[in-house]
Amino acid sequence: MQVTRCGGSFAMLRQFRWDSRAVAFTAMMVALGNGLSALSIGLAKVGQIGLDLSHVATFIAAIYGGPVLGFLTGLLGGIVPGIHFGPLGGLAWLGLIGLPIGKSLTGLTTGGLYRLLKVSRRTKPSLLTIPVVLVGYIPECLFTVFFFLALVPRFLGPLPWLTVSVLISILVKAWIEIALMSAFMGALTGSAGFTTFVTSFFTVRKSQ
Repeated sequence: MQVTRCGGSFAMLRQFRWDSRAVAFTAMMVALGNGLSALSIGLAKVGQIGLDLSHVATFIAAIYGGPVLGFLTGLLGGIVPGIHFGPLGGLAWLGLIGLPIGKSLTGLTTGGLYRLLKVSRRTKPSLLTIPVVLVGYIPECLFTVFFFLALVPRFLGPLPWLTVSVLISILVKAWIEIALMSAFMGALTGSAGFTTFVTSFFTVRKSQ
């Protein structure tokens, strides 16, 4: 059955080790994150508010590769949005530093929660994936508030466009994105084919 195959593939993640395939998967997720970000921001950006789908790659890396891989993917996959909203936007150099850090927190937290709750060993991991993804974004959400209310005024001074309504709009937009991505990740983790494909990067094939 599909659930059994999916659960078996998830169990293979316990054989995870860093090798050339794991590095290749990390690079692929970083490229995917930056690519999705460039595409989505380019299609829908108004001022400092824009659609950003880079966390799709972050969540895939965190769920299948663990907290460290999720952290790295969030950090490096946040370069493009950091540039868009930093040097090319209104946050200058601080955005290029702050946005990737925030995204890395989501990858770290999601991967950590997934391992802590042993979601991959459950009969239907897709059902628990949605709340884990939602909770995994909370540290980044809190960091975002701290970033705009404390770090931006401290290092960049008062910015005319940065108002409470803008910050609220940024947070609401972010939570809508995360809600949609949590449902998407639930569907992916419920797919035996996708899970088998991803875990193939982390398991050692025995020579026949």
